[in-house]
Amino acid sequence: MGLSVQERAKFLAEPHVASVAVDAGPDRAPLSVPVWYDYEPGGAVEFLTGRDSRKAALVAKAGRFSLLVQRTSPTYRYVSVEGPVVWSGPTTLEHLTRIASRYLPIEAVPGYVEGSDLGALVTFRMRPERWLSADLGAI
Repeated sequence: MGLSVQERAKFLAEPHVASVAVDAGPDRAPLSVPVWYDYEPGGAVEFLTGRDSRKAALVAKAGRFSLLVQRTSPTYRYVSVEGPVVWSGPTTLEHLTRIASRYLPIEAVPGYVEGSDLGALVTFRMRPERWLSADLGAI
């Protein structure tokens, strides 16, 4: 069963580890890698990565990517969203802190952030255009 607009936005806003997929060029399958991300219903999807990474170069070249989040219990549920990059730029302390706070225990965030090289990171923001979703527990 597909999820309603509200259900899929709420699920995407939860702190799942996502898979980003992006076109990797001729004779290659899409690059698909796990990322931490941020999303608030109605807004853009945001993730950060190494500025010099293959992932960053491919997302910048393609100008779009897809993001998949899923859960396996208590029922299998997923949301996949795809769209254009609407902004990319240097990762700020605020970006890094916000995303790290979704995934790490609160007491670990300051050490993680302080130990990170902001200059080596880039943030991408995507406007969701196409959504796929399902909850197999609803069947």
